[in-house]
Amino acid sequence: MPRDLHMTTLQPIAFVGAGPGDPDLLTVKALRAMQEADVVIHDRLVSAEILALVGPQTRLRNAGKEGFGPSVTQNDINAMIVDEALTGARVVRLKSGDPTVFGRLDEELDAVIDAGLDYTIMPGLTSASAAVAALGQSLTKRGRNTAVRLITGHDMQGYADHDWRALAREGEVAAIYMAKKAARFIQGRLLMHGAPPSTPVTIVENASRADQRIVSATLATLPAILAEADITGPALLMYGLAPRDAAATALPHVQEMI
Repeated sequence: MPRDLHMTTLQPIAFVGAGPGDPDLLTVKALRAMQEADVVIHDRLVSAEILALVGPQTRLRNAGKEGFGPSVTQNDINAMIVDEALTGARVVRLKSGDPTVFGRLDEELDAVIDAGLDYTIMPGLTSASAAVAALGQSLTKRGRNTAVRLITGHDMQGYADHDWRALAREGEVAAIYMAKKAARFIQGRLLMHGAPPSTPVTIVENASRADQRIVSATLATLPAILAEADITGPALLMYGLAPRDAAATALPHVQEMI
């Protein structure tokens, strides 16, 4: 829809990062936008504690997507955002973590711009930052790694491919999003390209939340440890990093953080 004069009365759409789940990690700007919104269109992974902070006048609309599972299509999400904004509503598109990291932000921005609407982006704390903080580690460290990769375990075509040879080098670190179902694939690719089987891989489930768990593994044991831990919540694989304190409680490889 081309922009015309009546569009000046419409509100810009706010693309807001909800952070990893702990409401105390929500930015002040994000909280203000949520409390002033007429409608919040949210992802499946946004925590209930954060959704409870919306204003009393705010409608919640679930636009959940799940890898290899039932999802609202991206086209339907785009239409939902645009249609709500065209009514004059103050729309917040609330995304878990940071909207610029594996958040389909570009596709939604294209739909908004094509409709002649304005937008603003409010970054949030991405899950990799919360996960590595839970380990008592850093994503980068002098003498170990001068770069870190943020990669995904699967994409629209299935399991995602990467530069496995580079990632298999000693000292490499990566935060691997959406990797639970791809764990055996990732393990196979890395071992094939020379990564040591003893390379630490730590799984952080529900990073920053009250039910956070840290599961210690190595590249060799990764699929078996994941199956044993029965991880059901959102999880990141922290490749190349072990917890600073690897003490375990509930399972031999699992640390509860409650």
